[in-house]
Amino acid sequence: QVQLVESGGGLVQPGGSLRLSCTASGTVFDIGTMAWFRQAPGEERELVATIDSSDTADYSDSAMGRFIISRDNAKNALYLQMSSLKPEDTGVYYCNADIRDYHYWGKGTLVTVSS
Repeated sequence: QVQLVESGGGLVQPGGSLRLSCTASGTVFDIGTMAWFRQAPGEERELVATIDSSDTADYSDSAMGRFIISRDNAKNALYLQMSSLKPEDTGVYYCNADIRDYHYWGKGTLVTVSS
């Protein structure tokens, strides 16, 4: 069993920054690609950024230049540093991990960007 737990969400003003964290626990080994998704109210879940086991990162157009995804394999952790936040970044952010060809999801952390 693997559990992913996100943290770091909250209320932030436009232009502000937040750092999200995700920690995997349980029987964790051979973590492959990890990713952040988000789901805005009334919208479908969308991919924000991915990072593979070689630390190669990829970003959605909306995240490029503002967000940085990183991971700490020793801690089974995933991070998302978000800056220059916009109201349209509001949503629940989910962590995803590919572990031995099975995709695990966390329960999400809410990010609200509002003045």
